[in-house]
Amino acid sequence: MRIGELADLVGVNPKAIRYYEGIGLLPSPQRAPSGYRDYTSADVERLRFVSTARRLNLSLSEIAEILGFRERAERPCDYVLGVLDRQVEDIDRRMAQMARLRAELVSIRAHADPVPRDEGCYCAVIEHAAVGRDRRAGAAMGEGGRPSRPSPPARNQPAPAAP
Repeated sequence: MRIGELADLVGVNPKAIRYYEGIGLLPSPQRAPSGYRDYTSADVERLRFVSTARRLNLSLSEIAEILGFRERAERPCDYVLGVLDRQVEDIDRRMAQMARLRAELVSIRAHADPVPRDEGCYCAVIEHAAVGRDRRAGAAMGEGGRPSRPSPPARNQPAPAAP
C-alpha cells in the first residue's frame, strides 16, 4: 500500500508519516520497483498505535520509549500507567489555572465599564487589572511587601532613564 492509502486508512497526514519514519517511530518501508514506499499491515498497526498515543497526548519520546519496550519484548504497561498518571496531574493543574483565569476575566469584565478610558495608556481595562492584581499581591504579602511586578509609571510622565 502507498503512503496516501496508509494516510487515508489511519487518518494521518502523509507528511506526519514521513516525519515518524525520519525520527524512527515507524520503520522505513520496503520500496516498490517504482520507488514508491510500500507499507504492510504491520505498518498500519504501528501507525495506528502511534496515532492513538498522540491523540492521548503522549509525547514522541514517550511513544518511542513504549515502542522500545515492545522491541525488547517487555511489557510497557507500568511505564504507560506512570505517564497517564502524570498527564492527569498536569491536566488537573492546568484546569485549576484555567478556573483561576476564568474567574479573573469575569471579575475584570464585571468591573470594566466604570474604568475611565484614559487616552494616555494602552488599554485602561488591562492596566486597571494589572494595578488591582499588584494591590492584591501586596496585600497578601503584608506590610512592606512588594507587588509581584513593578507598577507602571504614572500616566503622562516619562519613564525613568535606564542606568
